[in-house]
Amino acid sequence: MNNLGNKIAKKRKDLGMTQTEFADKLSVTRQTVSRWEAGAVMPDIDKISDIADILDVSCDYLLKDDAADEKTAALKGPSRLLAALVGTKVKLKFFDEETDVDLYDAVCTILELEGNWMKIKAETKKGALEKLIPVSSVLSFEEVKEV
Repeated sequence: MNNLGNKIAKKRKDLGMTQTEFADKLSVTRQTVSRWEAGAVMPDIDKISDIADILDVSCDYLLKDDAADEKTAALKGPSRLLAALVGTKVKLKFFDEETDVDLYDAVCTILELEGNWMKIKAETKKGALEKLIPVSSVLSFEEVKEV
């Protein structure tokens, strides 16, 4: 399997989708999906966007080999740990609890990490919110396992 094939297969399986279901959404055959995942052929460029949409990933994620690993390797300290948790649900503790009172004891999903900032999404007592917070404000984090 090539890197693209691995990524397609992993994300498809993570979503609990069979090759046939995935193929139907893309208007291709199951054998075509199988060949993509095995690395025998590459998807047509016009299918990449559709594949990304169905798998809820970016085109960059699909097409760039080890881009996330290279980005993560360049990060230091908490940023490196948090980068590995992008897309994961966590509870964050802050140096100054009053600074992010909206996020106190909230389960957050880390959406993106860029430099010294991270974008999170959380369900709070006030409702859903997306917020950009400085990584330096995070004292600790705990991964929340879904039951």
